[in-house]
Amino acid sequence: MKMPAIKFRLHRPSRRTVIIIMIMVLAVVASLLIYNFFIKGDDNVDYKVLAEEEVPAELTNEILPEYKQLERALACCFNDKIYVIVTRGEKPTGGYDIAIENMKLLQKEDETTTLVVYTKFSDPQPGDILTQVITYPYEIAETELKELPNQIEMKVQYDE
Repeated sequence: MKMPAIKFRLHRPSRRTVIIIMIMVLAVVASLLIYNFFIKGDDNVDYKVLAEEEVPAELTNEILPEYKQLERALACCFNDKIYVIVTRGEKPTGGYDIAIENMKLLQKEDETTTLVVYTKFSDPQPGDILTQVITYPYEIAETELKELPNQIEMKVQYDE
């Protein structure tokens, strides 16, 4: 038994179809351009968390005492380098910790910048043996930023 041959005829798309497809492609390209040029997005910031002996003495002697009792993030410029300091405030015992997880620089259309510092807080667990002394957990990082941001924001995640 012989199968009937199926013939396909390709029709040329109508002018209306071509115009609709062109408009859709242009809309996609335009939205990508607008996103890339006007909504600048965010950039990861390169940084290095400093060990206690690497921190400039001026930061630990002059700036840190003013802010160690607060829970916050701040940026400061010293010797042409931008440092970020994150503090947890006053804690009743040892066992409280803070860690910088990531930093992103958000740039808005009006050219203002916001540095978002992502941190992780760890608290002592019930039953832990702790030093009975008031502590002020903090962490200092040296960044690759060239200038201070207009704003700084700290986002906290608690370690479970």
